[in-house]
Amino acid sequence: MNLDFTVDPLFSWYVVLLAISGIAMVVLGAVNVGGGLSGGWRVINVIAGIAFAGYAYYLAFVFEGGEYRMFFQAFILPVLLIANAVKALVARSNAPAVPQPAAYQAPYDPNAAYNPNAAQNPYAQPAPAPQAAPVAQPPAPQAPPAG
Repeated sequence: MNLDFTVDPLFSWYVVLLAISGIAMVVLGAVNVGGGLSGGWRVINVIAGIAFAGYAYYLAFVFEGGEYRMFFQAFILPVLLIANAVKALVARSNAPAVPQPAAYQAPYDPNAAYNPNAAQNPYAQPAPAPQAAPVAQPPAPQAPPAG
């Protein structure tokens, strides 16, 4: 392992930060917390994260000394991609909720009996008149007996 913070702390911290940022970008792209990122941004996050983590692995375990390149993008790109993921997450959480579709309603019937504004039907049979309660009648007069 090439990490020795006493001999070359700049190199060692570079490798550690490269690995951390690479893993963070892979996690952001693979998990898609909150569904904020589109598919294209997720792929970019995963590819850049794999590249950063792979270069960190190479420098930590395969590299045998000599000359190496320090990419300034290794410090800027993770910040930009993580900021983009947070921005997309906030925008999605602030978006208005999609309303549920309305329940099914029967089609409008203007001649329905319950509609007070329905047109009157002149040919309809009138409703029967209300019947009064039967009244007791006096008994019918009877003829006098013949006799």
